[in-house]
Amino acid sequence: MEAPATASCEIPKTLAQLLNKSRRECGGTKMMTKDRTPSRNVPMPSVRRLPQYLRLLRLWRQQGLTHVSCTRLAEALRSDPTQIRKDLSITGTVGRPRIGYEIDTLIEAIQKFLGWNEAIPAVLAGVGNLGSALLGYDFTGMGIRIVAGFDSSPEKIGKIVHGYEVLPVGHMADFISKQGVQVGVLAVPGRAAQSVADLMISGGVQGIWNFTPAAVSAPPNVIVERADFSASLAALCVQLRHKPTGATP
Repeated sequence: MEAPATASCEIPKTLAQLLNKSRRECGGTKMMTKDRTPSRNVPMPSVRRLPQYLRLLRLWRQQGLTHVSCTRLAEALRSDPTQIRKDLSITGTVGRPRIGYEIDTLIEAIQKFLGWNEAIPAVLAGVGNLGSALLGYDFTGMGIRIVAGFDSSPEKIGKIVHGYEVLPVGHMADFISKQGVQVGVLAVPGRAAQSVADLMISGGVQGIWNFTPAAVSAPPNVIVERADFSASLAALCVQLRHKPTGATP
């Protein structure tokens, strides 16, 4: 099984959405809004932006910073401080006038909101170019821990890829059930996507992270999040085409 290799720019964003949706739908920690009341109407665009803030906050903490303002975040990300303030409010954290946010507290709030404060087990199906890259990707601090990789190709089964022995896809459902795996990462060709997703679902996964070009159907209690690299590539290409002549970064 092999899906086309592609860039990894969307990985934190789509993973954030998958884990956030899964926690809300499957009885996880309730989301808290600015007024500290639980909400199930979390804006997904805000969820997609939280990993950007988290990455910067972790960097600044390493550099010794203890507090940060929305203005500073906006300047670093070329964004709008009002939008950032709204995004951060969905985590239940509120900054202090003239002081801003305590970085440690804000990091913890974002991680907890996204479900990234602990790593849940995941399996990957399709150890081709993209699947192999995902097995080697560092998901530390991003809420999942890949515990096994599966494929249908006899040439790949039994091989070691980034420290994982590739297992037969026919054993996947049983593995998921016995190991309590919650997330399935789908990196197979589009024609095999639904059948492999069905195996994951029969094993008991709560969420599927779909890297294939195919749409996958699942029962209401299983969250499916598609990693759509074409959307960000389309945005880049359009901006390049409409970039003013002679413009500089």
